Amino acid sequence: MAVFSKELCKQKLKTWLDAEEAIATGQSYQIGNRTLTRADLKQVREQMEYWAGKLAQAEAEEKQGGRNRAYRAVIRDV
Repeated sequence: MAVFSKELCKQKLKTWLDAEEAIATGQSYQIGNRTLTRADLKQVREQMEYWAGKLAQAEAEEKQGGRNRAYRAVIRDV
């Protein structure tokens, strides 16, 4: 069973996509004597890749019935 649900993965991925969008419109800005610097784009992209992977994992588990299956066979010539 996946640690994160498919819905949670989608939500987190959307959050990081929105963060990337915000960074793309301006890395930092200043109003008066206050300055705002957004997160590092590299870190945001790493998180996007992480959540995209977790989403793919959750979708694969949903498609395969919730677990990975491994089969082993011993071929014998009798």
